[in-house]
Amino acid sequence: MNAISNRREFLRAATLTGAGLAFSNRLAAASEKSVLVFTKSSGFEHAVVKKVDGKPSIMDDTVTELGNKHAFKVGVTKDGRIFDSKEFHSYAALVFFTTGDLTTMGTDGKPPMSPKGKEGLLDAVRNGMGFVGVHAASDTFHTPPDTPDLANRYIAHGEQQDPYLKMLGGEFIIHGREPRLQDANLIVNDPKFPGLEGVTSPVSFNEEWYSLKDFTPDLHVILTLDTHGMKGECYQRAPYPATWARMHGKGRVFYTAMGDRPENWKNEFFLNLLAGGIRWSIGDASAQVKVNLKEAAPGYAEIPPKYPPAK
Repeated sequence: MNAISNRREFLRAATLTGAGLAFSNRLAAASEKSVLVFTKSSGFEHAVVKKVDGKPSIMDDTVTELGNKHAFKVGVTKDGRIFDSKEFHSYAALVFFTTGDLTTMGTDGKPPMSPKGKEGLLDAVRNGMGFVGVHAASDTFHTPPDTPDLANRYIAHGEQQDPYLKMLGGEFIIHGREPRLQDANLIVNDPKFPGLEGVTSPVSFNEEWYSLKDFTPDLHVILTLDTHGMKGECYQRAPYPATWARMHGKGRVFYTAMGDRPENWKNEFFLNLLAGGIRWSIGDASAQVKVNLKEAAPGYAEIPPKYPPAK
């Protein structure tokens, strides 16, 4: 894509975002906070973030509906140049469903984030901007080298981990293949977190479950994936966090590994939890996010067997 095309794409995205915000403004009070839904896919592009025939994606529509319900405004874009713009700093929080190295154009062909933009993102969160990661947000900015055999993903990098992943709180390794989707139980570690009111533990849920690692030690675990009885090498490990919150400097960070299946974007449990995470990230809902990683998931540091298993 040449510079002229890139510029047109940026202006088009900015116009659409502005139009969306103007529409929301007509419906809501001026005191509402704004969140930016960012869905660039430098790696695999999931169905829930794809635009079909120019229409908003499932995620764009759903988060916009949540905003109308819970009184926050929503802007949407796939254009990585937003992080170098003045507009970026007008948002109270970011909602990411992304893949790959976002500083490269990659799969979806949308303009990438600049290295400076990535630094600006991390600085903004550290200084108080909220951050909400959904599903593939942990499949983003893998600690290099991210080779086709995924070998580097089975190593706990600790302080050498990519700074984005340290901010997020964990990294995607792989998900099951046969079956890709399966029912599993989620242990509710914090039933008082916004959106979980009245939810009884455990919760049975069908999803493409991510096997995760390199959890930041200061996590407040909200939901733990009960791996007992799950099929697939990547789940042959102790229960581990599937949804959490943490403070990154002054910024409130929330992540949930759920969100792959289009059907789940109509599921009341998932939507209430996502809305709660967004509301907490922008300071419109309160929660106690004390560190509980070791208590909630004592075996969190286990690395699962590599898939396929070594011969």
